[in-house]
Amino acid sequence: MMAFGGNKEGALSGQKNFKQYLRSYALVIIFLGVCAVFAIASPTFLQPTNIVGVFRQIAINGVLALGMTLVIITGGIDLSVGSLMAITGVVSAMILENNPNMLAVALIVGIGAAALMSMWTAVLVAKMRIAAFIASLSTMTIARGVALVVADGIPHTIKDTAYSEIGNGYLWDPAATGGVGFPVLVLILIVVAVITAVILYNTKFGRYIYAVGGNENAAEASGVNVVKVKFWTYVLNGALCGVAGMMLAARITSGQPNAATGYELDAITAVIIGGTSMAGGSGKISGTIIGALIIGVLNNGLVLLGVSSYYQQIIKGIIIAVAVLLDMKTKKGN
Repeated sequence: MMAFGGNKEGALSGQKNFKQYLRSYALVIIFLGVCAVFAIASPTFLQPTNIVGVFRQIAINGVLALGMTLVIITGGIDLSVGSLMAITGVVSAMILENNPNMLAVALIVGIGAAALMSMWTAVLVAKMRIAAFIASLSTMTIARGVALVVADGIPHTIKDTAYSEIGNGYLWDPAATGGVGFPVLVLILIVVAVITAVILYNTKFGRYIYAVGGNENAAEASGVNVVKVKFWTYVLNGALCGVAGMMLAARITSGQPNAATGYELDAITAVIIGGTSMAGGSGKISGTIIGALIIGVLNNGLVLLGVSSYYQQIIKGIIIAVAVLLDMKTKKGN
């Protein structure tokens, strides 16, 4: 009987370990599964140039999603990210238009403009305690209006080749490696991901972000300055929106006041798919990157298969709902 009981306990333990294993690597398994489906459905999918193209496509959304991850871990959300990106592109383009040799200034001021505008959301959320959805909706509208006013409602072409190389250049000449290069955009994503991970996992500020999202009242009772943490989280997110905006403007070689409309959807989707809880308190940088990859592969694969962009939006919406349901189920299981 003891032996039988021991076997039963071992079986239950093994089953539990298997479930934990699936939860730990579910994202990777899903990503590989999606890649396998498109590889079978389209012979073009696994072409090296297409794979490089996928990574280039997800770079901008990846940077945007990293900032969104920090905000959502605190229990908030930011709908203004696309508008902040537009401001960066417009400001950078107009500086270069009048001062062709001031690339560094254009980049710094452009990113700074997005961070500065994000302070409006930060103040409303952190100090005025307005719901993040409403506060960021306000900023989204104001920032888009500012971009239109500054740009006078028209796109401004970026003629600086060094700037355009950020969005279209490679670390080495693709011709020397059979047409496959390493995009500068992907390098920027990697650098931003590493920096964000260091902040989140290896600093007191990062620990406070988790604490505030996990239980704001308990964090405050423990001596955490909740207002300060929320404020600087939104400002940091704004700066990352500026980086993403710079990447987009360099990619399309233009500062457009209407650019990045709807980009918040892909960013939020990547974060949710990556396992960050909308309730706050949990989330991983690696999960967000894989989430962005899944979105990028889906977009690329559906385009290769000739699926209409209208249906792509429907699919993304379904994915968001499924990801949230899985998150809820996982928490109940724990």
